Formats: sequence, C-alpha cells, structure tokens
Amino acid sequence: MEFDTIAAISTPMGEGAIAIVRLSGDQAVEIADRIFSLPSGKKLSSKKSHTIHYGHLKEVETGEVVEEVMVSLMRGPKTFTREDVVEINCHGGLVSVNRVLQLVLRNGARMAEPGEFTKRAFLNGRIDLSQAEAVMDLIRAKTDRAMNVALNQMDGKLSRLINQLRQALIEVLAQVEVNIDYPEYDDVEEMTIPLMLEKATWVKSEVEKLLQTSSQGKILREGLSTVILGRPNVGKSSLLNSLVQENKAIVTDVAGTTRDIIEEYVNVRGVPLRLVDTAGIRETEDIVERIGVERSRQVLKEADLILLVVNYHEELTEEDRRLFDTIQNMDYIVVVNKTDLTQKIDIDEVKQLAGERRVVTTSLLQEEGVAELEEAIAALFFEGSVEANDLTYVSNARHIALLHQALDRIQDAITAAEAGVPVDMIQIDVTRAWEILGEIVGDTVQDSLINQLFSQFCLGK
Repeated sequence: MEFDTIAAISTPMGEGAIAIVRLSGDQAVEIADRIFSLPSGKKLSSKKSHTIHYGHLKEVETGEVVEEVMVSLMRGPKTFTREDVVEINCHGGLVSVNRVLQLVLRNGARMAEPGEFTKRAFLNGRIDLSQAEAVMDLIRAKTDRAMNVALNQMDGKLSRLINQLRQALIEVLAQVEVNIDYPEYDDVEEMTIPLMLEKATWVKSEVEKLLQTSSQGKILREGLSTVILGRPNVGKSSLLNSLVQENKAIVTDVAGTTRDIIEEYVNVRGVPLRLVDTAGIRETEDIVERIGVERSRQVLKEADLILLVVNYHEELTEEDRRLFDTIQNMDYIVVVNKTDLTQKIDIDEVKQLAGERRVVTTSLLQEEGVAELEEAIAALFFEGSVEANDLTYVSNARHIALLHQALDRIQDAITAAEAGVPVDMIQIDVTRAWEILGEIVGDTVQDSLINQLFSQFCLGK
C-alpha cells in the first residue's frame, strides 16, 4: 500500500531543549536529501538505516542555513509505520521548529492529519486497531497501573486473546459448512453440535472474564470519578488541596466560598481519581451559590466514589443526615475532618449511618489522616482484585460494548444449539459473534470508524 509523504511536529509545542519533526513515506529520504547537508557533503540516502547524523538544513534555492540539526534515518519496513521515516531533531523553540516544518512542507511533504502516523501503522499491518488505540491510552495514562494496562494492550495481549476466540469460532463455522455440504452423513451433524457447544461455551467464559475486568480497566483508563461532598465549610476544598498537593481551591472560613465545580486529576496509590470539589449542598438564597449546588447534585449522580466530609467540631445536622440518605446506595468513604478542634460530633452515630463503609478521621489543617484516606481509597478499588500486570484488562468503552454484543450472540447460539435448532440457523449467530470480535482488532471494522478513531489522536502521532 503506497501513500504520499507526511510530516508533522511530534513533540509538544513550546520552548524546550529539542523538538522533532517527523516524516514518513516513500519520499521521506528524498525530501531530506534536498534540504539536509552533511559535513562530508554526502547524501543522507547513502547512510545506513537506523543511524543519526549531524548537519544543517538549508534552503534549496539560496543555500541559506535554516537550522543546525541531528537527523535520524530509518528505512521501512522496520519502522513504526513500515515506511521510510526521517526524524529531524532541532532546537525546541517555536520559531525554530516551525521553520523546519515549513521547509519540509515546501519540499514535497504533506501536513499529517491527527493520528495519521499511527493510522498508517495500522493500515500497513504493523499493529491492529486495539494496539493503535492503546498508543493514545499510553500517552494519556495518569498512573503506573494505567500505563501497564496500555503497554500490555500495545504489546498485543488483548489482540492475541481476541484472535484465539475468533479462531475457536471459525473452527465451528468450518464444521457447520461441512455439515451443510454433506447433509447425507448423520454422523457429521452429531459431531457438529457438541463441538459448537464446547467452543461457544469456552468463548463465552473467556468473554465474561474480560468483562469482569472492564469496570476496573475503564477506571484505570479514564479515572475514578470521585466527588467530594458535604455541607459548606466542612473542609471539602482543603481535602482537594491535600490530595492534589496544590492550592487548587480557595479555602476560607466563609461558608459557600466554592460556587462552582472544580475538577482535578490525582494519582492515589495507583488509582487515578478524577477529583471533583463541589459547592456545599445546602438551601441558599444566593443565586450564584444555588446554581453551584444544582451542579453539585448533577455531578453526584455520575460519581463512581463519594468522599463525604463532616465536621468533627460540630454535631451532625439534618443536612448531614440527608446527605447520608442521598448516597446510601453508592460507594463512599466518610471523612471526619477538623480533629484538631474540640470533638462535638457523635462518632458512633456517624459509624451507624455509614454502615459497612469506611470512616476516616483527618485534620487537613495539620495534614493528619490523609495517608489513611488514600489507603482506604486504594483498598476500596483494588481489594480482592488481581494486579494489572497479571490480567488482560479491558479499558476501552468501544471494546467493552463490542464484547457485550459478542456475548449476547454467543449466548443465543448456545441456547439455539441446546434447543435443537438446525446448525445452519445457529451459524448466523456464531458468524455475527466472530464479526463483532473482529471489530475490536480492526479486521471487520468500517473505514468511517477507523477515520473517527484516529482523528482523536495527537497531531504528529
């Protein structure tokens, strides 16, 4: 498959020591030869693959020096895109890197679309679709565990399992074809049904195992939506600042200071939290604060975990008790804050309202109890689970939806086989399950979906 030659800046924009402009395509080396001058006077094309060379970029017409650079030469197919790849390492200023890119574009390259390098790797058979999606997961990983999940998927761990499941189904379909082609042999059908049930049952169990990891995998990928909840002035913003270890939220003694939703990502013992500090939920006449309270209620409905903060220095109020009632069917941890002050709260009542939920005491002002809270969050998420390295986690929402669809088709096939439905009818469900699993790795996916997926990538990746 041949494409034109593309180019893009592959490092973040801004000031830095080095920036990289990447070219990929059949003319990548030819373009580099036009603009890159080695001290020896030789062409880059005369050099061995996977080598790096010092020299200068020059304007073709005038010979004016544009930049002092190091140029890496990598010939296909032993590259990420399986095409010839040239990477120009220049100084990392905005002006410098843009001058280099414009020089490359003027000499025959086309500006790459977002994710086009990875898309070419997929289209050229270097990686499958699930591995391509893992590239973006790796870039966006917010914890070591999330990065390990992405690395496993990039390495093809999920792809290999999906392909094993598809192979089992194709063996069933082949047997069905034999049964259809030779209907006069009764023993063929007698072999087909047991084989179909055996293979379909195994595929079903493997898909169910994958789906069991999906909730944790998705959280590792996207973050655990965690809402800090409580009445005004109990220490919600202080808790946000303690977990983030920055003064992200304004902390005062004035109730109702937080008027809007504040979001921040934080890594807590390997668990990525999408931390949301809400406006204190209470009845108020302040129009702006009332809007914040309504937004808090909406965010609460979408939360995976609640950190309910109450005040050690005050007795529980009816508002506190209503908040306990509101979240009674959700996962939450109670944070009893301000233990540096005199105790007025009834801890026994708090524990009774919390039931089996964890209760942690803190003095955020004196930075006490935060480590215990972090431990409670990590335990709630990972307790009884297998470490990310030991299991193929499914973290992508598209993959999870497809696995559910495949599971439904497999169950339909099993039910039909047990009911004695003719094998050629059962074949329809098995074939559909095989196709759905193929969408995960990109074997049976539509071009429009491929374009949509890669458009979400970074420019230059």
